[in-house]
Parts: sequence; C-alpha cells; structure tokens
Amino acid sequence: MEKENEIVQLSFRFALEIVAYCEKLEEEKKFVIANQLLRSGTSIGANIREAQNAESMIDFLHRMKIAAKEADESEYWLLICNHFTHYPAPNALLETVMSVKKLLNIIISSTKKRISNSSKH
Repeated sequence: MEKENEIVQLSFRFALEIVAYCEKLEEEKKFVIANQLLRSGTSIGANIREAQNAESMIDFLHRMKIAAKEADESEYWLLICNHFTHYPAPNALLETVMSVKKLLNIIISSTKKRISNSSKH
C-alpha cells in the first residue's frame, strides 16, 4: 500500500473516531473543546483527500502541510482533554494522531526531496 493511500485510510478512521469522541464531549457539555477538536480532527483527512487531486507537487505539499498543522492542533486539544480527569480519556486518539503526524512528516519530507530533485534537472 502506498503511503498516500495509508494516510488517506488512517486519517479517515481518525476522523470517525474524533466524531464519536466529540459526541461524548458534547454529552458532557464540553462544547467549546468538542467544536475545536471536531473542526481540526476532521480537517486532517479532508486536506489529505484534497492533496490526492493536487494539480502539482507543490500543491500536494501545501495540502499535506496544512493537514500536518491540523494534526498538531488536534493533538493539542486531545492533550488538554487528557489533562482533566472529568473528560473522557482520549488515549487511543492520542496514539492515532501521533501515527498520522509521523506518516505526514515522512510524506512531506519525501515530497520536498522530489520537488528539490526535479528542480535540479
């Protein structure tokens, strides 16, 4: 499986898990955090999907960088939730977002190399 396909699948599963977690947060009246996390957590996959139809390698790289920023933001909100004992534990989500970030970093790094190599020719 190509890295891009793997990241598409992983980010989609993460988005589904985020939606379910945010529903739990909303049940507990944690609306502000739920809204922020829902926005950033689902945006990761949306940007990755957009990148699959990029018009250029630079466009692809740009979308992947946006996805990485959204992953960082999602991790931030999950760490806040993890800090409080009266919030549902986001342990599995934290592990998944770390996997997403790791894959995105690999994809971003290899894409930068490809762009650099193609500009040298």
